[in-house]
Amino acid sequence: MTNIKLTTLGGVRENGKNMYIAEINDSIFVLDAGLKYPENEQLGVDVVIPNMEYLFENSDRIAGVFLTHGHADAIGALPYLLTEAKVPVFGSELTIELAKLFVKSNDSVKKFDDFHVIDENTEIDFGGTEVSFFRTTHSIPESLGVVLKTSEGNIVYTGDFKFDQTASESYATDFGRLAEIGREGVLALLSDSANADSNIQVASESEVGDEITQTIADWDGRIIVAAVASNLSRIQQVFDAAAETGRRVVLTGFDIENIVRTAIRLKKLSLANESLLIKPKDMSRFEDHELIILETGRMGEPINGLRKMSIGRHRYVEIKDGDLVYIVTTPSIAKEAVMARVENMIYQAGGIVRLITSSLRVSGHGNARDLQLMINLLRPRYLFPIQGEYRELDAHARAAMAVGMLPEHIFIPKKGSTMSYEHGDFVPSGAITAGDILIDGNAIGDVGNVVLRDRKVLSEDGIFIVAITVNRREKKIIAKARVHTRGFVYLKKSRDILRESSELINQTVEDYLQGEEFEWSELKGKVRDSLSKFLFDQTKRRPAILPVVMEAK
Repeated sequence: MTNIKLTTLGGVRENGKNMYIAEINDSIFVLDAGLKYPENEQLGVDVVIPNMEYLFENSDRIAGVFLTHGHADAIGALPYLLTEAKVPVFGSELTIELAKLFVKSNDSVKKFDDFHVIDENTEIDFGGTEVSFFRTTHSIPESLGVVLKTSEGNIVYTGDFKFDQTASESYATDFGRLAEIGREGVLALLSDSANADSNIQVASESEVGDEITQTIADWDGRIIVAAVASNLSRIQQVFDAAAETGRRVVLTGFDIENIVRTAIRLKKLSLANESLLIKPKDMSRFEDHELIILETGRMGEPINGLRKMSIGRHRYVEIKDGDLVYIVTTPSIAKEAVMARVENMIYQAGGIVRLITSSLRVSGHGNARDLQLMINLLRPRYLFPIQGEYRELDAHARAAMAVGMLPEHIFIPKKGSTMSYEHGDFVPSGAITAGDILIDGNAIGDVGNVVLRDRKVLSEDGIFIVAITVNRREKKIIAKARVHTRGFVYLKKSRDILRESSELINQTVEDYLQGEEFEWSELKGKVRDSLSKFLFDQTKRRPAILPVVMEAK
């Protein structure tokens, strides 16, 4: 009997950070290695990746990393994995090229070159476990699902997918291959759930393309299009609309230049003519009605770029009267409040905002009907809803039960939870270390809850710094307390509070010096405690207090 364990390191009960482990006998198969971008409360954090300690400890057992597509939520954590575990990486041609961009940006692994290009016809035998692939439809070309063939049946990982009957060749789902996999017998299906709580039909890409072209054709002035850098389907539609309406496209956003140039080189993006793309410095040579400015951002939310444009702080563009800001991405729920504020700022700058979501339901993920079709094609014995918030995982489970799956054969996993296949059934078999690793600059994992709490305090109540000099041998103050504050109170109107704070600190230090014991940390603690209580009583605020106690020799 084949020993099978399935574990989730990320991508469940959250959006992004997809990473799943299939252990088959002695081999570990890693399915995607994604990141997510921080929530609003994770101040200063650049990206969030899964805790990969288990993989580092068992790197000698990893057969490979299998990437389903080229978005950051599937490939963004790869450099951090390869830093500790130099293992083979498999993906489609475009996916591998985009993964290389991430890897080359990390100095510790930029020379890594164990990449393997595969496609839907590839089959690889890893000592009894055969790995194959199938084409899926997503918002980027060459998206693939992964099949791990075992003696107990196939383990299928869909990656991100939807069904679209009008999809072009490089985006089209291979329905025949899905049916074939289903006939072979599917033991477990790990399936995308990101749009499972909706039964609304998602617009086809041909409908989206027509909508974009019509909107651009109807506008006489300059158009600023906000899109996802790696949503190549949407970028192609903007290019096509520009060519049809006689406009030029300027690329201004995060990552867009590298991604677009890579996709054009691989013939995954096409230009009607070489002069379609122009540099930002050349915009002044064209009339407003001849321009489309394509602004992109991380996770497809170029909101910060639009904000800078509206207040004149963008490198290239300032929004002005007559501009149309056309948002062709779907902002996440976490960004809705921010998006509303930015819309106001755009209107104040003289622009007009239109969202493609106001007329079409747009998503790169299948709705509940699509998920049911996937289940009916594959007929899995067990379902693991993944990739989504809990409400979406739960909706996926309910959709599966509606097409006949037994509730006891559906498992909504937690991060780190392990399910083992024993005696013909999947059963819980413990958990491994899992969770979020926060990346801040070059630092990996040294930003935790304490640091985030301090940053939150600093952002909300500011900082209060006090400096005092003492002679502990003579038990006296040499230089009385001086206080400095930033982001706490307006100094000119709070002189009494600062003066009383200084007097309180002087008294606290004098009282402590009269004691028999002396510890620097204890003295600082006394200063911090007394000052914290006083400031809260006076202002109802709790600034971060930094006591600096120096000793005179």
